Amino acid sequence: MGDRATAVVTGANRGIGYAVAEGLLQHGYEVVLVSRDRERGEAARAALGAGARLVVGDLSSVRAVRATAEAIAEACPRVGVLVHNAGLWPSRRVLNEDGLEQSFVTNHLAPFLLNHALEPVLKASGTRVVQVSAGLYVKGRADAERTPEGLDFHPVRTYCDTKLCNLMTVPLFSDRWKGSGVTIDAVHPGVIRTGLGDRRGTAGALLKGAKRLIGKRPAAGAAPVVALALARPESGGRYFHLEKEQRLAPVAADAENARRLWEQAAKLTDVA
Repeated sequence: MGDRATAVVTGANRGIGYAVAEGLLQHGYEVVLVSRDRERGEAARAALGAGARLVVGDLSSVRAVRATAEAIAEACPRVGVLVHNAGLWPSRRVLNEDGLEQSFVTNHLAPFLLNHALEPVLKASGTRVVQVSAGLYVKGRADAERTPEGLDFHPVRTYCDTKLCNLMTVPLFSDRWKGSGVTIDAVHPGVIRTGLGDRRGTAGALLKGAKRLIGKRPAAGAAPVVALALARPESGGRYFHLEKEQRLAPVAADAENARRLWEQAAKLTDVA
């Protein structure tokens, strides 16, 4: 098992993350599951069997993300694939220990900081980085003044906002890593029947109904993520809707705002 390439998947104890881990195992990777909940993570690791390992890691605060990055680096001296899958669709505004809105941290700052904190490992490994995104980014607004603290919080749009913020940094990471052997692309896996966004009330019932009507099983949603992880392009910074590359919508192609979001994220995470 020590000779197998290693893939790291965040949020891998259930849903798409679990299915992505399963798919990468089938392609010969040793897979490290990153899960906040030890019990659920161990259950997922046991279900996946040989070739799966667990790193218990929390992506809810800057401090926790740094600790998770250290745990990943210790467990994986080399990383062939890194899949940022963990995500949060909040039903109410919750501020974390940093005073930041929780989904802004989990969906945007966490992958940003993991990329920076793990950068020496990524460059030494020539890592393929895949960011699991969301087609709903087109409905988002990346407001650097209001979104971080959830001052513009909305139970639906905040998910769109934070996924948009994250997506806008993908081309910048691609530029940063040009020539290093590290490549990054983003992919929307489609509407999937998972627990993401589940909530009570009318809105919750409508969302669940939509998932049942048009949503795919996690294994189907994992397929384009796994395919992108296995690809070895010479450059990246692209966005895929399922298996098809798409040009970013104008709301995500604002270079000035993207740079503003990057600089803000660097300041909030204390990245030099």
